[in-house]
Amino acid sequence: MEKLLLLPLLLLVMQLSAQSKNETAIRQSLNEQIACWNRGDLESFMKTYWQNDSLLFIGKSGITYGWKNTLKNYQKGYPDTAAMGKLSFTILHTKRISAAYYHVTGKWHLQRSIGNLEGHFTLLFRKIKRKWLIVADHSS
Repeated sequence: MEKLLLLPLLLLVMQLSAQSKNETAIRQSLNEQIACWNRGDLESFMKTYWQNDSLLFIGKSGITYGWKNTLKNYQKGYPDTAAMGKLSFTILHTKRISAAYYHVTGKWHLQRSIGNLEGHFTLLFRKIKRKWLIVADHSS
């Protein structure tokens, strides 16, 4: 009888441990994005995004599909390090949707000499080839 009671508890602990590892990996990806942005390296910043034509980015200009188009938009909007400034994120909520998907909500802030910018984001992460990648980004 005790063994039957311990099994669900063990499964719950295993699930929480896996969830914790996944959230840690996602947070590390976002920290890597911040470091790349703050070095002025947009192409490395984009490594956290799914390199696919189906990548979805929604911003103030509307919907953009594709990794290359999203990179071009970032390059156009942030042509130099003065425009890029220094990026920081505040993660407000992380939710596991399934074994392959996480939803992340947060705030972004750019500290810039030409005027600060800030807003919110929702990200959909998908585990692809054992790596968590952003497959959809809605930033405002």
